[in-house]
Amino acid sequence: MTTTNKLTDTLFVAEQLQPEDMAELAKAGFKMVINNRPDGEGENQPSSAEMAAAAEAAGLEYAHQPVVGSNISETDIDGFDAIVSLAETPVLAFCRTGTRSTMLWALTQASEQDNARILATAEQAGYDLSGLVERLDQRRGQ
Repeated sequence: MTTTNKLTDTLFVAEQLQPEDMAELAKAGFKMVINNRPDGEGENQPSSAEMAAAAEAAGLEYAHQPVVGSNISETDIDGFDAIVSLAETPVLAFCRTGTRSTMLWALTQASEQDNARILATAEQAGYDLSGLVERLDQRRGQ
């Protein structure tokens, strides 16, 4: 099974999942999977429809929220926040490497936590978000 990286007690991130991972994720206790990759972004990437069918078969909730990592909009951030807030937990968000999903989480936290804490949490999960500081400050209204 794909390695999951913990951001919070209720939110984890991972790199690209495969349909066959869904049953294992359900057994591990996950309740929802969020796919942050646009369909057709990479070779050998299963479609969102394939992932949704596998998630449903495993008893998992599934959300497809495609986001372009180099162009994360305020709507993307708010959408991610809404999906996670309304989901039964724990939630696993994934993209190609996990970085984009981690960035979305980080940006939802701008008004809740300081940059040092957000960056430390991401780093513990294996993601360097130091390039996101300016965007975090913008979200915070500084």
